[in-house]
This record gives sequence, structure tokens and C-alpha cells, in this order.
Amino acid sequence: MSLKDQITEDMKTAMRAKDSERLATIRLLLAAMKQKEVDERVELDDVAVVAIVDKLIKQRKDSIAAFEQANRQDLADKEKSEMAVLQTYLPERMSAEETLAAVKAIVAELGASGPGDMGKVMGVVKTRLAGKADMGQVSGAVKTALAGG
Repeated sequence: MSLKDQITEDMKTAMRAKDSERLATIRLLLAAMKQKEVDERVELDDVAVVAIVDKLIKQRKDSIAAFEQANRQDLADKEKSEMAVLQTYLPERMSAEETLAAVKAIVAELGASGPGDMGKVMGVVKTRLAGKADMGQVSGAVKTALAGG
């Protein structure tokens, strides 16, 4: 079963269970997926769905930080619960050590050195580690690897 089908099934389950918070989050995700399909006239595969989930989680993290800074814990808690639902659709992530090892292997393979090669390395890393690693972590690992660390 594809990830897209799994999300649709989870929506039906949340409807039957009258789990309104989970249902609202899943509908938000499905709307984002549908928007991408309509905008780009494509059928989303699992990799594209994971990218959308990643984007929505990043938005939640940014919102949580803003709400906590503004002392709006009620809104921050709502965002945290949405983020928890979204994270169930992400595949198992690589650890920081695994990410750094994979990045170092790619840097060695490309023969890259110095910060000037960051763009070249990130292009390859993004395609190989998409959905498997946190891209914020990947960026730090690339900087470390190019600095000779």
C-alpha cells in the first residue's frame, strides 16, 4: 500500500473514531498533497509525499517557536499535536552519525573540498538521502565534511 493510500485509510479510521484533531491534521496533509498534484499535474509517489510531510513539519516547528516566544502555549500545544500526527508518516530517520558517514562518502566520491563545493554536494545528497535524513542535519554534516571534519 502506498503512503498516499495509507493516509486516506487513516482519514477514514479517524472519521469512524470521531478523532477530530487527528482528522483535521490528516485532511490538512491530504489538501497539501492534492494542491501539489493539481499545481504540477503529477501523481505523487511516496518520496514526494514524504517531502510534503517534511515541509509541513518544518512549518509546525517554526510556528511552535513563534507561539512559545509570544507566550501562547495553547497554540503551541495544538501545533505539537499536529506535528506528532504528521511524524507518523515519515520513514525511519538516519542517526546523526549515519548521516555524517553517508555525507562523507558522497564528498569523497565527488572529490569535493572546501565550502565552494557545498552546492554540488548538497544536490547529490538531497537526491540520495531524501526522506531518510533530516535535511537540517544533512546541511550541518556537509559543512563538517567539507571543512575536513
